Amino acid sequence: MSADKKHITDDLLVKYILGETNAAENQETQQWLNENDANRKYYTDFKLIWEESELIASTSSPDEDGAWLRLQNRINKNHETQPLKPSLNVTWLKVAAAILLISAVGYFGYNSFWKINIISNNGEAALTQSLPDGSSVTLNSNSQISYPNRFKSNQRLVQLSGEAFFKVTPDKTRPFVIKINTATVTVVGTSFNVKNIKGKTEVIVETGIVKVTLKGRQVLLHHGQMVVADAAASLELKETRGSLYNYYITKTLVCDRTPLYQLVDKLNQVYGSHIKIANVQLQNLPITTTFREQTLQQVLNIIAETFKIKVESEGNEIFLK
Repeated sequence: MSADKKHITDDLLVKYILGETNAAENQETQQWLNENDANRKYYTDFKLIWEESELIASTSSPDEDGAWLRLQNRINKNHETQPLKPSLNVTWLKVAAAILLISAVGYFGYNSFWKINIISNNGEAALTQSLPDGSSVTLNSNSQISYPNRFKSNQRLVQLSGEAFFKVTPDKTRPFVIKINTATVTVVGTSFNVKNIKGKTEVIVETGIVKVTLKGRQVLLHHGQMVVADAAASLELKETRGSLYNYYITKTLVCDRTPLYQLVDKLNQVYGSHIKIANVQLQNLPITTTFREQTLQQVLNIIAETFKIKVESEGNEIFLK
């Protein structure tokens, strides 16, 4: 094992990526990540190869033992290492087996060979992309989706980072599966929004039914419901009010008895502002209105008039009192 990663094993990194680590292992991994840039780069490369290989695994089943050695050689190509055969008896070995081709053709070569599509949105406007099954995905800025040129016969698997809105073509024989962070989102045919921010995954259902799975736990969501999944395996189910989540697509904020704190959170995201509710009794006041292309000051004026409250600025912060 290289000097950069002498305090951690690849087995543990895989468990960490899958969200299967316990509290002690979480602490060990996070401490290792905080030690230096080399550790963080190793983890980033390791995770990228893992996520892309999971897509390849949907169409390939090569020898697992050989694949694991090739995975080790690929990651540690600049170090003198003794690749370790993983001791964990888990299904990810079959995924790791898909790495068989990486060392032969290189990362970009393997993407081309297996026709893995990687779509990134680095602009400010939303980006809509059609998928092989006729479904569509709209990516928010700073978001990325990976998917194979052809889906499996029994499932449609994609990888997502960032935020996206999906409209999934119905197909009961092939569930649509999204891997994001440590959560798994499974649907048959529906429309919904998925966002990963600050280690949390948020799913909001617009139509149909969505299943969210995290570390063995799962929850079913219907229209008007959302769930927030975090690294601690918590699945917090909530009711949604209005349509704030899709502003990046519609440029409209629709409030339907929406709690004021939710609107304020969204305004801070949209306008890059620092609005704070100074009076805690205002937090859950419901507001019903629609904001479309108004300035922040216009929005604040409407809020102030609606609730008969004061809006005061102090430096770059705005307080609702």
